[in-house]
Amino acid sequence: MEVLKVSGKSNPNAVAGALSGVLRDNGCAEIQAIGAGAINQAVKAIAIARGFMAPSGLNLVCIPAFTDIVIEGEERTAIKFIVEPR
Repeated sequence: MEVLKVSGKSNPNAVAGALSGVLRDNGCAEIQAIGAGAINQAVKAIAIARGFMAPSGLNLVCIPAFTDIVIEGEERTAIKFIVEPR
């Protein structure tokens, strides 16, 4: 599964476009975000991507979960969103 990493400075429209492309190619995607700003941008991107995919007859659903990742040798807790069509 392709992983898209989102920061607080990510453009939600750009992330939504990337998410839509990954979903068309692979059928599902994972978005990772650390921090309130990044999670906010990720949720906006998922909502925008739903609008992009709706004309194709795809209804996207999102499954949130926690995940532990290592950044510069330090373990951090991130939120991951598994996005797939219903």
